[in-house]
Amino acid sequence: MVEKQFKVIAVGGLHARPVTLLVHAASKFDSDINIEYKEKKANLKSIIGVMSLGIGQGAEIKISAEGKDEQEALTSLQDTLNKEGLAD
Repeated sequence: MVEKQFKVIAVGGLHARPVTLLVHAASKFDSDINIEYKEKKANLKSIIGVMSLGIGQGAEIKISAEGKDEQEALTSLQDTLNKEGLAD
């Protein structure tokens, strides 16, 4: 398993549009990918699950991936977060 911490910098936090981008990025991989916020965890391949966490600007989140392509998945998600100005 690989995991990485991020701080959400996007104004408005992770609302529908950015969550959709992340879910699409995560869905390309076979690994189990989760996002954690305030000790609550959601499957990063589920828009409803991620939206239910209510992740706002300034939030500290952790993304973890486990499976045969876990490292590629985490790298891709990190690139998406950075490229879209969502988190660092």
